[in-house]
Amino acid sequence: MRFLKQPTRLLFFTGKGGVGKTSLACATAITLADEGRKVLLVSTDPASNLGQVFGVTIGEHEPTPIPGVTGLFALNINPEAAAQAYRDRIVGPVRDVLPAETVKGMEEQLSGACTTEIAAFDEFTGLLTDGVATGNYDHVIFDTAPTGHTLRLLQLPTAWSNFLETNESGASCLGPLSGLEKQRQQYAHAVAELANADTTTVVLVSRPQKASLAEADRTSHELATLGIVNQHLVINGVMPENGSDDPLANALRGREEAAMSELPKSLAALPTVRVPLQPRNMVGIAALRDLLSDSPESSSLPENAASLGPLSLPTLSELIDVIEADGHGLVMVLGKGGVGKTTVAAAVAVALAARGHAVHLTTTDPAAHLSMTVESSFPNLTVSRIDPQVERDRYRQHVIETKGQNLDEAGRKLLEEDLRSPCTEEIAVFQAFSRIMRESREKFVVVDTAPTGHTLLLLDATGSYHRDVVRHLKPGTQVVTPMMRLQDPSQTKMLIVTLPETTPVSEAESLQNDLRRAGIDPWAWVINSSLAAASPSDPLLVARASEERQHIKRVQEHVARVAIIPWLAHEPVGGERLLELARPKAGTCDSVH
Repeated sequence: MRFLKQPTRLLFFTGKGGVGKTSLACATAITLADEGRKVLLVSTDPASNLGQVFGVTIGEHEPTPIPGVTGLFALNINPEAAAQAYRDRIVGPVRDVLPAETVKGMEEQLSGACTTEIAAFDEFTGLLTDGVATGNYDHVIFDTAPTGHTLRLLQLPTAWSNFLETNESGASCLGPLSGLEKQRQQYAHAVAELANADTTTVVLVSRPQKASLAEADRTSHELATLGIVNQHLVINGVMPENGSDDPLANALRGREEAAMSELPKSLAALPTVRVPLQPRNMVGIAALRDLLSDSPESSSLPENAASLGPLSLPTLSELIDVIEADGHGLVMVLGKGGVGKTTVAAAVAVALAARGHAVHLTTTDPAAHLSMTVESSFPNLTVSRIDPQVERDRYRQHVIETKGQNLDEAGRKLLEEDLRSPCTEEIAVFQAFSRIMRESREKFVVVDTAPTGHTLLLLDATGSYHRDVVRHLKPGTQVVTPMMRLQDPSQTKMLIVTLPETTPVSEAESLQNDLRRAGIDPWAWVINSSLAAASPSDPLLVARASEERQHIKRVQEHVARVAIIPWLAHEPVGGERLLELARPKAGTCDSVH
């Protein structure tokens, strides 16, 4: 690995949840420490499991020495705690000064992912610029680097104004930056350090899958635009050639090879390393040492790999049975990137249409056509795509023409920059969804990529339709607003999609908590692409299936209604393949209530 042979002092590992960033960052840290370097490993991941990986409690204020690895120290930056401190710092001084509704709106502005990301960035820029804290380390390795959009936010002039403290026009997630003028020089230095190829390497981590590689390509472009060009690509979890005659293993290998042979040009040009799929979770020093080793010492399969009993979980078909019983309604499919929510949404829509119901499937996924080749041929099904950029531009224009009409030139420029935030796009898309929602009174409407609880509360806190309607109701008047429809499971059923792996399950739990803050309890979870439900015979896949069991059990303990979809030998593309996802598997599942 070139980034290990000639490592820069700073190494950042970035990628979507569940691709193996933490494992690779830990393995890299151990490798460098074993070579006699002094290494600090820092995690900014909200779902960090550094303590579990190393078997020791990791400190959040002082680096913790890692037993068994001389020269390695680890530090956890708790993004949630950092975000809460951030909110207190900004809202605290005005809590007893401004009206309660205004304070509530400010708190909700500061409750989204942007605040958490920037708060974490605030913490680790201190490490980058504090020579006392990191000066005596040969290498500092960060698990979870800042995203391109976080870095872009830091560069917006609006970020360094006080405009948002009094802004009631539109909605934004830039609020936290308005109180950070003191850190401006520190942030500028940190961004410059990231772009310095002599000191910094960014390692893009991906799975050998089309969607994961496309996400890595997007991240690469974002970072390159900001001048961060010293990038390496690690494709993690590649199915090795092992002579297996398991059809599932051969199909998995074929799909991965196809995805890796069609790398986008920008990724293909990067120094690239393929790391083979491991039979176990990366926990413990020995397993991590093996991950990047040319001659692993403990590559044998886990002893419990062959002791798999049958899974007894409902199928997607059984969830659809319950959805169908209402005759119409709204189905919203949520999940983090790469878990297969577009495919699940398409499968639900196709299954309902195949049963004779009128269905409208809509998505904001720019690659949705890959899994929905049923647009013009499948009976009873209408497919549409909401273009996020078009909706964002329409929303911006509306806000500028209405809220911005009485602002002076400087105020309008600040408003225009405020409307460049990621939350603006999410709110604009939700407004487009709201127009389609009305159709669900007479047919099924299936929505891929639903709004987060933060977006819904942000709309409510900044003068949304829901709050205005409720405030102006006459006594005895009854009305159903979009928010009320989302909160009513008889009208809207929200499905959270996850993979049976540590990080995707943690992210799904976080998403569920986010929705519950908005008074919305997800109706069901769908565990997608499960090897445990596919009954593989290849020893490596059997071992992986065994590892999935703990994550499936974790979901069952916290969720009342859950279904599972097995890993399929063929990609679910096209109407017939999508129907396979929703086809009953006789005798293998419990009933859904």
